[in-house]
Amino acid sequence: MSGIVQRINDFFKAELTYDRLFSVMSLLLVLVLVLALFTVIRKLVGRVLSTKASPQVRYLVDKGIHYLSLVVVVMSVFNRLGINFSALLGAAGIAGIAVGFAAQTSVSNVISGLFVMTERAFQLGDILQIDSVTGVVESFDLLSVRLRTFDNQLVRIPNETIIKTNLVNITHYPVRRFAMKVSVAYGTDLRKVRELLLAIAEANEWAVADPAPVVIFDAFADSGINILFGAWAQTGQYLDLKNSLMIEVYEAFAREGISIPFPQMDIHLDSISQQLPG
Repeated sequence: MSGIVQRINDFFKAELTYDRLFSVMSLLLVLVLVLALFTVIRKLVGRVLSTKASPQVRYLVDKGIHYLSLVVVVMSVFNRLGINFSALLGAAGIAGIAVGFAAQTSVSNVISGLFVMTERAFQLGDILQIDSVTGVVESFDLLSVRLRTFDNQLVRIPNETIIKTNLVNITHYPVRRFAMKVSVAYGTDLRKVRELLLAIAEANEWAVADPAPVVIFDAFADSGINILFGAWAQTGQYLDLKNSLMIEVYEAFAREGISIPFPQMDIHLDSISQQLPG
């Protein structure tokens, strides 16, 4: 390895002659041509795959071509410097044995990354929930997935973690249901409540007619009757539907005199005070 470093030092410290200048200029020209060639290849391949492959596949192919271009550039430089590339690989192999014992996690992430890519459970731009983290997929590779959270933080999640935990793709399907849980007091006309909720969903500009909204009387709770009210929206308009329905249900219940109960506890002290010594 020290011999390779010495070769590089000798190259740059050598006397600047016409031959040396020609060698440097030819090296720069080769590097420019190689980079230009791979740039053209990346654009052509990207254009071909734009209509035939998913963004995930296009991203991986683009990364592969980029890394291949770097390898070709490095090999070209070593060849011009007269460095034996096989000797460099031998030195790197010796170092790799020492590093390999500490690279078990990386290997596990690479294998997990292959499984993740094979499943095609998400693509660039999707909104994922992984454990307690929710964000937009910014990039992914063989080691990790990078999410940008909604408060603009970058979270790197190893592929091994994705394999071992539940992954929720929030934007995978074109429509999504907002489920509202609401309670009404005992004695309330439930048929009237059902008709009111369905009318709210039908009039809402963000709610879609198919799938149809649902009203489910869920349980007789301690303080009132629990109701599940669900309406569907285009995935990109989910928050608009949620905010508007919360306001509209609250205002409609207030207008119709429908009471939303809240937990309360009555404590009676009369019987206790009579038993206390005078």
